[in-house]
Amino acid sequence: MLRLRAPIVLPCDPECGVLRDAVVDIDAAGRLGYVGPADGAPESDGEVRQLPGILLPGMINTHAHSPMTVLRGMGGDLPLIRWLREIIWPAEAKLTSRDIETGMLLGSVEMLRNGITTSVEQYFQPEHLIRAVLATGGRVVLGPAIVDTPDHDWRAQLDEISTRIDVDGLRPHDRVELAYGPHSAYTLSPEALTTVAEAARSREALLLLHVAESVGEDTVQREEYGSVPRLLASIGLLDGRMLAAHSVHLSDEDIALFAEHDVAVAHCPGSNAKLASGIARLTDLRAAGVRVGIGTDGPASNDDLDLWEEMRLTALLARLSTMDSSALKAADVLLLATRGGAAAIGRDDLGALETGRWADIVHVDVSSEAFTGGLAVSDEHLLANLVWASGARDVRDVWVGGEQVVADREPVKVDRDEVQAAAGAVTSRIRV
Repeated sequence: MLRLRAPIVLPCDPECGVLRDAVVDIDAAGRLGYVGPADGAPESDGEVRQLPGILLPGMINTHAHSPMTVLRGMGGDLPLIRWLREIIWPAEAKLTSRDIETGMLLGSVEMLRNGITTSVEQYFQPEHLIRAVLATGGRVVLGPAIVDTPDHDWRAQLDEISTRIDVDGLRPHDRVELAYGPHSAYTLSPEALTTVAEAARSREALLLLHVAESVGEDTVQREEYGSVPRLLASIGLLDGRMLAAHSVHLSDEDIALFAEHDVAVAHCPGSNAKLASGIARLTDLRAAGVRVGIGTDGPASNDDLDLWEEMRLTALLARLSTMDSSALKAADVLLLATRGGAAAIGRDDLGALETGRWADIVHVDVSSEAFTGGLAVSDEHLLANLVWASGARDVRDVWVGGEQVVADREPVKVDRDEVQAAAGAVTSRIRV
């Protein structure tokens, strides 16, 4: 057993409480044991490590296309549809399976160094994505992409993931969950979406879908059905486990449909802003009881994999769009990035420091300017400094399933310089 002791532990319980001089116990299976004040901790016969900072749960990136690290910066000033058709899709056509694995390696390293221990990935070549994530020690929920284009056979893609789940199960590894990743209602017909949804429901698998991301992307679908959620409801797509990415352009009726069918949303404020897609109605979604997590989207449309930045953008845009400075508080967005992300993907074993959950833990150093006032401030003040002033730069150590995967800002299991060099070589070769 390993015991971590720190002056501050943030378990990310529903009230976002602050524990002072507390310990976090990790058992031999990589799960959490006792989490609470040091004074009340049981006797420990294992290693005790004193850490001079803050411990919190690993963050959950609820929407990403991380292999696109090798496409970062390409076409960065174009609107969504032109960016996809003119830049991204032609560049992706040049990627080999090895290129995709290399991009995922870099993305996984970047996320772990930023305190993201779980990412929800929607991309091609699942075997290579899994291998990359496991090489770094990260955790992934993977919905292999399903699209209907001249370069992709959606039925073959669907059959591949269904067969993989049937053979290996939804969780072939304790750090891997398999899902379905149909891209959107504008790259797949209603008939194709229905077929994918039936496959996902029959296996109780999570279904990942881009929904109403920008005004121009679903024109035909809106004209025929009124809205993308109404289309999805009409073909039964909302009846299983579903995570809707972006969900920017929703009406009151659309939000009510999401709430009625318990559809979760992956909110991606940075990507939405960069592509001028709009500002999602986050406060209305939350008020309706919709489960919401935060996502970065791909590193070619954001362009980093930094959930700390997304937390701030989430709060800033919610406050600005409602003209209410209390629309989202520091505690609210911290929970969205941790416990809320776990809820959005239907996982009660992640996103919080609670007995029985996986020991996915982030250690934040408090020697930076963000914490000049020290830790002996009020709980509210402490959370404000953490969310508003701190950031990925202060992440020092990370554990996934009780295994340390980042130590003093560097990945433990792979060589970061080698990973970056390999990714740079891919970018140089496929640059359009």
